[in-house]
Amino acid sequence: MSQAYISTNFNVQRLPKSQHALLRKFYRSHNSPMRITQQADAWVVRTTEIIAAACISPVANGYWLTSLFTAPSFRKKGIASLLIKHIQSSHPGSSIWLFCHPELNSFYSQLGFTQTEILPQALSDRLARYQQHKTLIAMSCAEQPPQQQ
Repeated sequence: MSQAYISTNFNVQRLPKSQHALLRKFYRSHNSPMRITQQADAWVVRTTEIIAAACISPVANGYWLTSLFTAPSFRKKGIASLLIKHIQSSHPGSSIWLFCHPELNSFYSQLGFTQTEILPQALSDRLARYQQHKTLIAMSCAEQPPQQQ
């Protein structure tokens, strides 16, 4: 079952695996190097078509957020933040890690992420490999369970 969240004209939803080809097409149409793996859940923001996407994969004691991409004509409008907030709220009580370029630190910090060196071993090994070719930092967010009203 697909979860959806409506905000203004944007529909945020988990993309069913049967529609992952649409996400691959979205990435390719923008010449993006982003990919989706078999074990990842894909989340998208749509108007009439996909305008932003991210993937989240299970790792030890949490999730790894990857492949965040917003179509250039929709950037700087809060869409990536909307998508990340929705992913966070869909995984209450779970830690979420990501790798990013250092200049994105403030963007992710506003969403509750902090720079970290404490990672699950699989992510630590992957980060070390990636850092051989590019400058990346690791960030994490330990989402708190929703408060009951």
